[in-house]
Amino acid sequence: MKTSSLNYNLPSELIAQKPAHLRTLSRLLVMDRSKNTLHDRNFPDIIEYLDPGDCLVLNDTKVIPARFFARKTTGAKLEGLFIAAHESGTWQVMLKNARKIKKEDHLIITDRQGNDFCRARAIDRTPTGQWLIEPESNDTPEQILEKIGFAPLPPYIKRSPDKQTDQSDLTRYQTVYARQTGAIAAPTAGLHFTDQLLEKIKQKGAQLAYVTLHVGAGTFKPVTADNLADHDIHSETYSLDEKNARIINDAIAKNKRIIAVGTTTVRTLETIAKQRNLTPQTGDTKLFISPPYDFKVVDAIITNFHLPKSTLLALIAAFAGLEEVQNAYKHAIQKKYRFYSYGDAMLII
Repeated sequence: MKTSSLNYNLPSELIAQKPAHLRTLSRLLVMDRSKNTLHDRNFPDIIEYLDPGDCLVLNDTKVIPARFFARKTTGAKLEGLFIAAHESGTWQVMLKNARKIKKEDHLIITDRQGNDFCRARAIDRTPTGQWLIEPESNDTPEQILEKIGFAPLPPYIKRSPDKQTDQSDLTRYQTVYARQTGAIAAPTAGLHFTDQLLEKIKQKGAQLAYVTLHVGAGTFKPVTADNLADHDIHSETYSLDEKNARIINDAIAKNKRIIAVGTTTVRTLETIAKQRNLTPQTGDTKLFISPPYDFKVVDAIITNFHLPKSTLLALIAAFAGLEEVQNAYKHAIQKKYRFYSYGDAMLII
């Protein structure tokens, strides 16, 4: 499959820069595959499309405040993204404006108010262009990031140095059911849910189950290969416990639908599924879902609108059909839906 077949033109003003005023104020495009129809709704209307016994599966990963700021001792400003911590005490990070950094250089990491927090030593540059740095602090990485970190927004969301906006992002770039710390990007299809909406879904008789997939920076990696199959997809860590495996399997046994909230949940379920059965497990997945693909367990998907020529759009095309998805996106653009992480949602049934 040619990567170019996943391309489309999006007016820049439709890239959502901020979330809706309230989580549930997002719009919802309902795509019915059996009837080949599109319906313009609002997100709370999703309850109308759920039946008693349906199982809504959500990704409960929690986003780390992984974005931070620093400067060189010369005063040059830097922006960093925490990727991982190593047992040696070093951090693996991505650094902007880092071309002139050398081994053993010292950086000054600043806190959320812009004050100096601690120094860090540049250890080495990795083969992928990232850096290993060693913060001079006795705190754990989690404790440090809680003092210095901001929401790791994707690059298409622009922010001025407005700390009030950044503080708001720490709340809104996180699902209300986030529990398992480890992601550096949000599972954005879940951002539209509130506790109240989830309670109404349960009152209707639908069940909730949770998986964990820690979304990594690779989720934003563009597909540069001409052929989609030549793309080296990123690896992400997932887990499913016994309780939630039982909830999902019970719904399957009763011939109820498994509705995945987000492409990360789809990737997790399809990695674990052996035909229509799931076993509790933890691991890493490099599953690349693209057309054609035979879905084992997912019957419906709630998702946001994805970037052109992305692995996420390839997954949606595999589920709903490439031509059908392209038509749905054209409709969404004509109707001025808001796109990407802070944008509106689709329900594909």
